[in-house]
Amino acid sequence: MNEVVIMLGSNMGDRQHHLHTANNLIASSAGSIKLQSKIYETASWGDTSQQSFYNQAIRISTDLAALDLLHLLLGIENQMGRKRNRKWEPRIIDLDIIYYNTDVIKTAELTIPHPLLQERRFVLVPLAEIVPSFIHPVLHKDTLTLLAECMDDGSVTELQIR
Repeated sequence: MNEVVIMLGSNMGDRQHHLHTANNLIASSAGSIKLQSKIYETASWGDTSQQSFYNQAIRISTDLAALDLLHLLLGIENQMGRKRNRKWEPRIIDLDIIYYNTDVIKTAELTIPHPLLQERRFVLVPLAEIVPSFIHPVLHKDTLTLLAECMDDGSVTELQIR
């Protein structure tokens, strides 16, 4: 069984509903969700002129190989209506594999660990909630250390769900 951390994000429409839908689709097709972070409202990154994101990290157990999981997640994005036209565009749903066990994978299609996670506060805050002691297999630092060292000053605010 593979232990995987996935980052979910949405900044279009009913963002909370999109995260909930993606969680359900992942649970029904990829594997069981073991941990979920809270949902955070975060400043957009890259193109900062767009609406803020709702982000959440989840940890799943899956039998799927990394590339098969990637294809499944891309299929979920497509099923939910995601269109890819340009970098950093608004998105209904964004699903990124952050960690896959402690594997280091570099192919034309997939890089794990996610290559910019240590530069993104919106990734590190939810990760610190669900995998605070996980050691980044390339940087050899735990999540809390990466968060403490992160220079990104983008806002990350816990969503108060009613």
